[in-house]
Amino acid sequence: LMAVSMAVVRVLEKQGGIDLAKTVSFVAGHSLGEYSALTAAGSFDLATAARLLRLRGAAMQKAVPVGMGAMAAILGLDFDDVKKITEDAMGQVVAGESVESANDNSPGQVVVSGHAGAVAIAMQLATERGAKRALILPVSAPFHCQLMTPAAKTMGEALSATLISPPCVPLVANVTASAVDDPIVIRELLVKQITGTVRWRESVMWMKEQGVSEMIELGAGKVLAGLIKRIEKDVVTESVGTPEQVEMLIEKLK
Repeated sequence: LMAVSMAVVRVLEKQGGIDLAKTVSFVAGHSLGEYSALTAAGSFDLATAARLLRLRGAAMQKAVPVGMGAMAAILGLDFDDVKKITEDAMGQVVAGESVESANDNSPGQVVVSGHAGAVAIAMQLATERGAKRALILPVSAPFHCQLMTPAAKTMGEALSATLISPPCVPLVANVTASAVDDPIVIRELLVKQITGTVRWRESVMWMKEQGVSEMIELGAGKVLAGLIKRIEKDVVTESVGTPEQVEMLIEKLK
């Protein structure tokens, strides 16, 4: 994902002559996409970002034994409803287990994460309370929950030894759903993001409130553009990942 995103950014810069700092107001990324966003904004070089993402992936896999954790998408209920469900589920789980809201993706699409048994209880409660669907996600570990605390510690150590330059435009951070450009704060938020909720819905709403009327997704696929449309219907969205799409964007921005 990062490779495609950064290839698009470099083509825009080198061949299109597009200056990111003069073209966009903010950068943002969903979960590991924050590293792509920060690399595009000049906080990391490509080699550093790739090294950090490899370490992040390995640390997250190592944090939880295979089969212990799970993630599930809850469709048709809003974030506050799902948050209440996870809180109620905590009253029914086996001692020592937990489930949390991991991703607030869009209205009616929230992901929960935690111990497999606790996630199953949350799914059952969600179904009972009117969710359209509750489905287990095919992921390798339960991301964005307290089970990832060992991974957060590993990344905290790695990031403390890594130079983070001020981004050329502010990052809208997953953890706060607001803008940040201080490298010290960025470092702290990248660590918190590993165990914290990805507040994507709020991030998109915040950017809209700041006057952003168009959001361009760089890289493979159209997932984020689709989520943005569900959050703010009147924001113009564009997905740019193919050579043809890159050429069209260059012409548009010139």
